Amino acid sequence: MFRSQQRKTKILFGLSDAILTAAAFEISYTLRQSLPFSHRFFLQSDTKTLLLAFSVITWVTAGYWLNVSGHLDSARIRTILRECLRQVGYSAMALILFLVFGHALDIPLARGFLFFFFAISWFLLASFRIAARNLVPLLGNGTQRHVLIVGLGERAERLAKNLETYYEQGVRVAGFLTPPGEFAALAVRNYPVFPVEDLRAMLSKRVIDEIHFAVDSAQLAALEEVFLWCDEEGICSRIAVDFFPHVNSNVELERLGATPLLTFSAAPDDEVLLLAKRAIDVVLAVTLTIGLSPVVLAAAILIKATSRGPLVFKQVRCGLNGRTFTLYKFRSMVVDAEERLSEVAHLNPKEIVTKIPNDPRLTGVGKWLRRFSIDELPQLFNVLRGDMSIVGPRPAIPSEVAQYQRWQRRRLRMRPGLTSLWAVEGRDQVDFEKWMRLDMQYIDNWSLGLDARIILRTIPQVLSGRAS
Repeated sequence: MFRSQQRKTKILFGLSDAILTAAAFEISYTLRQSLPFSHRFFLQSDTKTLLLAFSVITWVTAGYWLNVSGHLDSARIRTILRECLRQVGYSAMALILFLVFGHALDIPLARGFLFFFFAISWFLLASFRIAARNLVPLLGNGTQRHVLIVGLGERAERLAKNLETYYEQGVRVAGFLTPPGEFAALAVRNYPVFPVEDLRAMLSKRVIDEIHFAVDSAQLAALEEVFLWCDEEGICSRIAVDFFPHVNSNVELERLGATPLLTFSAAPDDEVLLLAKRAIDVVLAVTLTIGLSPVVLAAAILIKATSRGPLVFKQVRCGLNGRTFTLYKFRSMVVDAEERLSEVAHLNPKEIVTKIPNDPRLTGVGKWLRRFSIDELPQLFNVLRGDMSIVGPRPAIPSEVAQYQRWQRRRLRMRPGLTSLWAVEGRDQVDFEKWMRLDMQYIDNWSLGLDARIILRTIPQVLSGRAS
C-alpha cells in the first residue's frame, strides 16, 4: 500500500477506534449500573471523563503502534481477531496500572465494569474491522490511478506485478515506455508498449496519474528529460530503488540543503519513536531505582559482609555503534576473578562469549544475585547516562566484538539493553549464532510494543530466578 493510503487508513481507523472505544466504555458503564450486583457502581462526572479520555487515547495509541490496520484489506478473520485481542490486552494492562496508581484520584477498581469494557471493546473493534475489510480499497476516493512504467525486462515486470495487487484500490497499469536505446517490444504482460519519445503526445491524449521508473541506475541520467516533463505536467513520478536487490535496509529520501539524499537504514532511525524510547527508559530507570532501593541496599550490605573487594564491578563494554562505555554490576565473583579466567576457560561451552555454568569464581551471595539478576541493577545508572536502554541487545566485551562476523556487527546499531529478546527466548540455552539472529530479529522488528512485550516477559523470569 502506498504511504499516502497507509496514512489515510491509519487516520480513519484511528478515528473509528476512538469512537468504538468510547461506545464500549458507555455501554459497559450502563450495563454495570443496571445489573443487580451487591455493590453499586458510580463514577463522578470528572472522574468518568478522565477515565474515558485515558481509555480512548490508550486504545488508539496501541492500535497505531501495533499497526492493526496496516494489512487489513488482506487479513484473515483469525488474524484480525488476534490483532484486536493484542490491542485490547496491552491497553487493558495500561488502564489497570492507571487505576492501581490512581487511587489518589479516588478512582474505584470495579472488576465487573472492566471485564465488560475489555470484552465489548474487543468485540466492537473486531466486528468493525471484519466488516470494513472491503472498505479499505475505497479509501482512494473511488478514483482510478493510471500508471505508466518506464522500463522493460524483469525489473519492470516485477513492478507491474506488484501494482496489479492494488487493483481493488484503483491502481491500473496503463502500459510500458521503452527507455532510449532499448528494443521496443510489442507488449509486456498484455500491456501496450510505447517509445518514451511519445510520452509528451500521450499526456495530452490520455489520463496518466503516475509514472514509475523501473530501469538500471545507469539509465536514469538519460531519462532526465522525462523527469522534467513529469515535473512540468505535475505528474507524480516514482523510482523503483531495487538497484541492490540483496540490501534489506529501509529506504528514505532526505535533503541536505539543496542536495537530495537516498538514505538506506539497516536499524531503527525514527527519531520521534527513539526519543519516546529514551523517555520511557529514563522514567523506568528512575522508578526502578527508587522502588528497588531496599533490594539494592540489602545486596550492598551482603556483598560487603561476605567477601572482600569492591562493591561494584566495572567493565568496558561496546555500546551504540561500537562506542565503548563502563558498565556497572554488583560484584558477584571473587576479587581476582579476571586473573583466574584462564583456570576456568576449559569449562566455557561457548565459542566467543564467556558463559560458564556454575562458575567456581562466584561467591555464595553472588550466585543468588545472578539468579535473580540483582547484580544487574547498577546498570540502571548506565540507562540514566544514556549508555544503555531498558531493552536492547546485551552489551558485548570489545574482545568478543573483535571476533564477530560482519553480519553480526549490526547488533551494535541499537543501544544495548538490560534485557533483550535473547534473554526471554532461552538465554544461555541458546547457541551463539541464534543469539545473534535473535538480536537481528529484534532490530528488524523493533517497536515500542515489542519493547513492552519483552519487559513483560522478563518480569516473571526474574521473579522466578530463571533469568540467570
